[in-house]
Amino acid sequence: MYVLYGGGVSRSLITEMVLVEGSLPYKLVDVDITSGEHLKPEFRKINPAGFVPALVTPSGEVLHEAAATALFLCEAHDLDLVPVVGDAARGRFLSRYFFQTNDLQPPTKQCFYPHRFACRDEDVDAVREAARSRALERWRVVDSWLGVDGPYILGDRFSLADLHLAMWAAFGLGECDRRAILEACPNVARLVDRCAARPKSGPLLKKLLDRQIPPLGRFATPHDATPGYATSQNARGARTTPQGGSVSMR
Repeated sequence: MYVLYGGGVSRSLITEMVLVEGSLPYKLVDVDITSGEHLKPEFRKINPAGFVPALVTPSGEVLHEAAATALFLCEAHDLDLVPVVGDAARGRFLSRYFFQTNDLQPPTKQCFYPHRFACRDEDVDAVREAARSRALERWRVVDSWLGVDGPYILGDRFSLADLHLAMWAAFGLGECDRRAILEACPNVARLVDRCAARPKSGPLLKKLLDRQIPPLGRFATPHDATPGYATSQNARGARTTPQGGSVSMR
């Protein structure tokens, strides 16, 4: 059984969606970064870097980075979400999957944490607006691809790249700008609707789309790596997954 540390409103969602899509047994352990649980000794033993998500494999190996853990699961279990080596679609998949992590993610994430990139408090709003502009420019690139090659990243073929893109689009560009991407990018919005309609992982994406992300404020440390981490009791408590169970670090 896999053990996934993350939960709440975090990038661990993409890893969980792949686990669900593949009907892989797992246990979800909610880690509340807003209270510093990711820096406590018990979590540092799991991931010394102090980041969520972290995925513990059945063999005991600890992996992190959401996009990497999702890709690992797909390839380790031969899930039909990633073109295999030799598949003509693999090059486009890799190119556009890593475009998301390298081009879309940084400015999108800055919209949630502008205070980390501003030298002075009075510069926070300007940093946020600059990040929003950069993010939307990059998102429109993807939207144009989908307009030509859609409805999915690989045309008619659904893949991990679509799930990952839908997750980031659902986060939006900040707790007060949740629908910015969906309103600016109609092809992306249609892809999100398709992903939300999937019978297995769709409910998890719908939950994010409907969920309110609280104002983040300033964290005491920069170790958290997720856009918006819910602090509701539901997010922080244990919950049972369809394939396994869940415990809380509390």
